[in-house]
Amino acid sequence: MSERFDAIIIGAGIIGAAVGLELSRKGWKTLNIDKLPAAGYGSTSASCAIIRTHYSTRDGTAFAYEGYFYWKHWADYLGVEDERGLAAFHDRGALVMKTEANGYLAALLDHQRAVGIPFEEWDTETIKAKLPHMNLNTYAPPKRPEDEGFGEPTGGTIRGGVFFPCAGYISDPQLATHNIQRAAEAAGGAFRFNAEVAEIRKGDDGRIAGVTLKDGSRIDAPVVVNVAGPHSAKINEMAGATADMKIGTKALKQEVVHVPMPVENWDTLGIVTSDSDISCYTRPEKGNYLLIGSEDPECDPREFVDPDDFDENFTEQWKIQAMRTAQRVPSLGIPSQMKGVVSLYDASDDWIPIYDKSCVPGFYMACGSSGNQFKNAPPAGRMMAELIEAVEDGHDHDAEPVRFHMSYIDRSIDVGFYSRLRTINPESSFSVLG
Repeated sequence: MSERFDAIIIGAGIIGAAVGLELSRKGWKTLNIDKLPAAGYGSTSASCAIIRTHYSTRDGTAFAYEGYFYWKHWADYLGVEDERGLAAFHDRGALVMKTEANGYLAALLDHQRAVGIPFEEWDTETIKAKLPHMNLNTYAPPKRPEDEGFGEPTGGTIRGGVFFPCAGYISDPQLATHNIQRAAEAAGGAFRFNAEVAEIRKGDDGRIAGVTLKDGSRIDAPVVVNVAGPHSAKINEMAGATADMKIGTKALKQEVVHVPMPVENWDTLGIVTSDSDISCYTRPEKGNYLLIGSEDPECDPREFVDPDDFDENFTEQWKIQAMRTAQRVPSLGIPSQMKGVVSLYDASDDWIPIYDKSCVPGFYMACGSSGNQFKNAPPAGRMMAELIEAVEDGHDHDAEPVRFHMSYIDRSIDVGFYSRLRTINPESSFSVLG
């Protein structure tokens, strides 16, 4: 005999757990299914978990600012205790360098002003005073070691930067996901791990009927939500939901570097940095390490892979990211032993996620999160729950997109911004920056 739920969420990463929580809070009987052994065990556990508000689009900026306050008031959002404790938000701020590549942040700051987000413009002298370990020579465009002029200044210095006080990072993204799991369970939601979906079933009318697991178990539900991260494209195919999609998703391999902290006070200062001159971002990492991620410059090839069959070893890319950062921080040591994370992004064609219904009645998507949506998981879960409830009540979201009100910043967003039917958004950074 089949089990029955109101909604099945495929995936128990940070966004999947948040969708389960918000639907459960609306009184839905939910089940999050994940083929891995615990919540947040997949690509979420590898997330750099940076909380920031600087995005290349107005709606993306507003959504991220809303998300910031969920992390700021994490215990209030959860409303429950977790036997493992609550994830810590290191609310320390972020410095973004002004460069030619980002238009010296002019458009980005217009978005910040429009949304009402505080920021401070730091000139070169201010950066030197606050971060004396930094070399502010310019090296753009980013290069690879085999390129002529790698590591050599290209003339001039960084023109300054912008410090965003509403920023920071989560040091344990898996714990944050477990926190949401406990909140969802307190609201009546259920989770099942080590459970792989083999089939998404439909009724004679073409509507979602449930899923069949790899072990043969059948679970019935009129709603299925794809929050499968790097496997999202495979799940969309399984559901037959790709026929009208104008934006697709693919799994993209990424490497994140952990090197010993180069200066004694950086961990105390603890700020996030983003620097398109060298195409790297950084934040402190547990164990007195510095985490270095890539901002995906054009000189580096993008390796799209099968999420079930890819090389999980480090490559030369690890060393290249460390070497680029050493241009900015000459005291950075590059150890011979590679340490860090090799994982996958779920990247959409324009690096903006898909939060939407589909052409299959009862099948919804929260995918293409592309490495830049961890910070937005709480409001994304709430937005998806409102979208699903509206569509299930008969609202035609494709014709008249649902509007989602963001309570912390008292602003509404057109959820059609995240539609599967949108054209590629030219305002996007077309990178992990979103």
